[in-house]
Amino acid sequence: QVQLVESGGGLVQPGDSLRLSCVVSGVTFRRYTIAWFRQDAGQEREFVAVVRGSSGGGATYYADSVKGRFTISRDNAKNTAFLQMNSLKPEDTAVYYCAVDSGIILSSVRVASQYDYWGQGTRVTVVS
Repeated sequence: QVQLVESGGGLVQPGDSLRLSCVVSGVTFRRYTIAWFRQDAGQEREFVAVVRGSSGGGATYYADSVKGRFTISRDNAKNTAFLQMNSLKPEDTAVYYCAVDSGIILSSVRVASQYDYWGQGTRVTVVS
């Protein structure tokens, strides 16, 4: 059984930092592509960042809106992915989800529907 458990969300002020974690079980973690998406109320789920699995060399990609502020990483020994979020803005407010897939191709890594497994989400709220 595949499980993803996110943590690390919270209420912060603009300019603050948070680090989200996603612990994955039930898969050969190093082989899987791991992505973070976010969704605010009434909005579609939005791609944030992705780190490829072993076949993709661990390459990372980011949405333009977070590039230079967010960093995705993974610790294969701990079956955990991270999203370090710096210089947070009110528009970063959303529920953040991690997702994994083993067979996703590069052209689809930003597409939510291409991921097989999802966590329950962790809420990030950025307010003055």
